[in-house]
Amino acid sequence: MRAIRRRLPYLCVLPVLCALGLLVRHWHAVSPNFFNTFFPDAAWTMAVYCGFGLLCCKDARVHFPAALGVSFAVECLQLWRPPFLQALRATVLGGLVLGSGFLWSDLVCYTVGALLCAAAETAVRKNVKKSCISKRHMVE
Repeated sequence: MRAIRRRLPYLCVLPVLCALGLLVRHWHAVSPNFFNTFFPDAAWTMAVYCGFGLLCCKDARVHFPAALGVSFAVECLQLWRPPFLQALRATVLGGLVLGSGFLWSDLVCYTVGALLCAAAETAVRKNVKKSCISKRHMVE
């Protein structure tokens, strides 16, 4: 039961991040151009972060480097263009997951996205601990 409670926030945030990233990327009237350009890449890493939260929820210190490592690896993979990867990138899902071209600015966006997730998770965990401690004192 405890594992389900730990995974639930990631499960709730993941589809929201995916939807927001797609909405901002493909519907430019929603937000300013700067946001349209950089938010989807940050959201991609945030989704990867949440994915690691779903898979290995016990140690949150793993989520940040894992999400950043996967994001950087996928971005660097865009420099390699063998036919099978190009065919995969030509599909909608493959294009969303693997991307199409290497950009240095994407690495910055990935870092910002992972940092935002780590900061949010740290803040939430601190608040949960404080509320658990206060409840425990109230019971005693």
